[in-house]
Amino acid sequence: MTEKYKIYLSEDTRSRLINDAELFEFTKKDETVNLNAFLKILIVNYFDRYRHDSEALLNNIMNDLTGMTSISDKDASLLADKIVSTYIKNDKVSGSKNIAVTLTVSGSSYDIIKIIENNMLRDTSLSQYLKDMFNSYLSIPRSEREAIIFRDTYEDIEKALKTHRIMTFTTTTSDNDKSFAVEPYFIAPSKEEQCNYLLCNDIHTNTPRTFRVSRIRSAFVTSDIFEINEELQKELQEKAIRSPHSVSVAVPAIIKLNKYGKKMFKVIVKNRPLVSKIEGDLYYFDWPELQLEDYFRRFGRDAVVIKPKSLKEKLRKYYYYALREYSK
Repeated sequence: MTEKYKIYLSEDTRSRLINDAELFEFTKKDETVNLNAFLKILIVNYFDRYRHDSEALLNNIMNDLTGMTSISDKDASLLADKIVSTYIKNDKVSGSKNIAVTLTVSGSSYDIIKIIENNMLRDTSLSQYLKDMFNSYLSIPRSEREAIIFRDTYEDIEKALKTHRIMTFTTTTSDNDKSFAVEPYFIAPSKEEQCNYLLCNDIHTNTPRTFRVSRIRSAFVTSDIFEINEELQKELQEKAIRSPHSVSVAVPAIIKLNKYGKKMFKVIVKNRPLVSKIEGDLYYFDWPELQLEDYFRRFGRDAVVIKPKSLKEKLRKYYYYALREYSK
């Protein structure tokens, strides 16, 4: 069965949902954001948790009310519901107008919608119920929201981590359609990107690797158990704390920043490398070269690589070819 519904969301809620859908790479064939596909997954994966948390909140308020006063259970229930709807779930005070969004559901998402319609609405509409659910989802840190949207993948990884089993999967990166077999060690969030990464050992190349969890597909936990390499575990643990998005070998680097470069380094925090020490205009790093290259590309003349020579040459070529294209 397939059915369409009109739901009404504030501009802020809709915008933040689109941001998540874009970050988690829910796209159509024309590369535009597929909000509908994202919302279907959100409804299916978050419904049970939302219902449980909502019921727990109401019960806690009821218990507090009946414990402090002689109010009846029935009146306490009504008052608790009023408190939640008026002070917790009410977003009308923002003054933002609502925008109609067409939600097309089928399969599991259709089944959840029917459960909501038949059991959960009471004095509210389906549109308001879903709006409250989406706002509740958005109140959770993004790294946890990713775990909700990709729940099946997370459950497989957690199982492999607990049992020390090799797992296989494909990815949606440039390595798409290529299978990997890895020994999983950690899941770690990137503080800048607010995404989660699997840090593991590639058993085919026997090298440490990292994969963004939201890009893992067809995850499968095998029956093969691997032995924990304590030295590798320590190395990956340090990477998990510093830069889980990359487990490449760190290189010593020196970057000279002028006064504008120093200002940029303060404000550009996404994937910013950690400084080992600062001597005047010279900033010292012990960081993967690829990450240094990606970060300092946007600085132009305000950041000049002193060492290593390989990084200096890569950035020199990057600016050279950019200048050549702009000079045409």
